[in-house]
Amino acid sequence: MRTLVKLPIVIATAVAALAVQSPAMAQEKVLNLYSARHYQSDQVIYDTFTKTTGIKINRVEADDAGIVARLRAEGAASPADVILMVDAARMASADSQGLFQPIKSAKLDAAIGANLRAAPTANGVTWTGFSTRARVIAFDPLRVKAEDVATYEQLADPKLKGLLCSRSGSHPYNLSLFATVVERLGDAKGENWLKGMAANMARTPKGGDTDQIRAVASGECAVAITNSYYAARLLRSSKSEDRTVMDRVRIVHPNQATTGTHVNIAGGAVARHAPNRDNAVVFMEFLATPFAQAQFAESNNEYPTAAGVQINNPALTALGGDNFKRDTIALGVVAKNMTKVQQMLDRVGFK
Repeated sequence: MRTLVKLPIVIATAVAALAVQSPAMAQEKVLNLYSARHYQSDQVIYDTFTKTTGIKINRVEADDAGIVARLRAEGAASPADVILMVDAARMASADSQGLFQPIKSAKLDAAIGANLRAAPTANGVTWTGFSTRARVIAFDPLRVKAEDVATYEQLADPKLKGLLCSRSGSHPYNLSLFATVVERLGDAKGENWLKGMAANMARTPKGGDTDQIRAVASGECAVAITNSYYAARLLRSSKSEDRTVMDRVRIVHPNQATTGTHVNIAGGAVARHAPNRDNAVVFMEFLATPFAQAQFAESNNEYPTAAGVQINNPALTALGGDNFKRDTIALGVVAKNMTKVQQMLDRVGFK
């Protein structure tokens, strides 16, 4: 069982329901979860955690910005124990504001690679990735050859002029990718790469990732950047028009012969003022178990972060499976490039 509260970005009073507990409730084993994951499939994870541990989850939902605003407003009085967010850049930003606390966990250290966590400190790690999404390239095979979109760097090639679609360059999904490539190329070459992509746009960046895939299928453009799970959702859709879209496009995991495909994370952290810290650590460790990791993959089309987890998702298999080469640059390091990359985007006119 769980208590679900829908959270607007700014709320002054809703926290009282969690912050004020009767003496009877205080004896109850609870975990107060602030989550930016709005996936019904995650409920199975929460229910199983409660059944396994006896810890009841009180869940509050908002987007990442709403959660950060709430934590800042609540300060030391916050009832939050665990924070779940859906992007490394957002995790790193919240961390830089002092909203998380470091934890030490041998189980998490053993399960999750160091590049998918915040940089360790003497007191532990502040945030950990529990699922990943690959930043892939969708293309029209009738207009573009696969070898011409085999790397992120090729997206700036003049031969793709007028063929590229993207959501806003300032969206965290793109910022994380761009910061990774800039880290690889260096500032001067990285900015020139962004300039080349801006020059190749078929139209002004707009919409979300699914819109980019649809734009390729409709002929509005021929190449687009998207997260892998959006393509998987279309493949698994019950709507014939969605499956038709995927019949018309192909998906490439870029840079397989070089640095590997960029992956972003959805992750979690223990809140700085967590009143139920021990329960929070137990929950964090539960998210790294094979059960939870497989649930992320099979129900929400994400990839596990824990090593050795076997998954069964036909859509992910159709997109190339889970064995593609991943970029191993630490996301915690890449996140520090965000401000610099945003300034580059402004200079080159990448909206």
